[in-house]
Amino acid sequence: MNYPRVLLAGIAAWAASIAVGYVVNDIWLMRLYQANAWAFRRAGDVEALVPIGLGAQLLGCLAFAFAYAKGYEGDGSRVGEGIRFGLIVAIMIDGFAVAWNYVTQPIALRLGVLEVVGFVGQFGVYGAVVGLIYRRRELPAPKVESHIVDLEAGFRHIESGRSNPESRTIHP
Repeated sequence: MNYPRVLLAGIAAWAASIAVGYVVNDIWLMRLYQANAWAFRRAGDVEALVPIGLGAQLLGCLAFAFAYAKGYEGDGSRVGEGIRFGLIVAIMIDGFAVAWNYVTQPIALRLGVLEVVGFVGQFGVYGAVVGLIYRRRELPAPKVESHIVDLEAGFRHIESGRSNPESRTIHP
């Protein structure tokens, strides 16, 4: 695993989460939050808790990047693989937390549904960012010493199981 890339991807996802979170929560869903304001903390109370939220969000983004790296397949587009990972994580979060926010908080159904949709979009973006940045650590190719001068003849020798006069002797 390429730990410097995991760290960089996690920090980039955190920065993206702040920007995307602003667009989703303070622009797209703001009217719905205002209509359901009685179910949430007051703005002044939230401001005092923002550092706790940002710290927890940074840890979450680092864990997100680490989990991506552990499951990284390396097939196809890195961005596509990141989006797919982000969507899977969003579905998990929606199922374990966001849906339960609707169940336990007296908010409008529309707000609950749009929060679910918002998380899917947000985590798709975070996955794309992590996928774009994360790369496996490139290991140097092993050096192999071979006494075969003509590879094709060497393969024919191995396949036939007998000596081939066209090739030199093969040493294991």
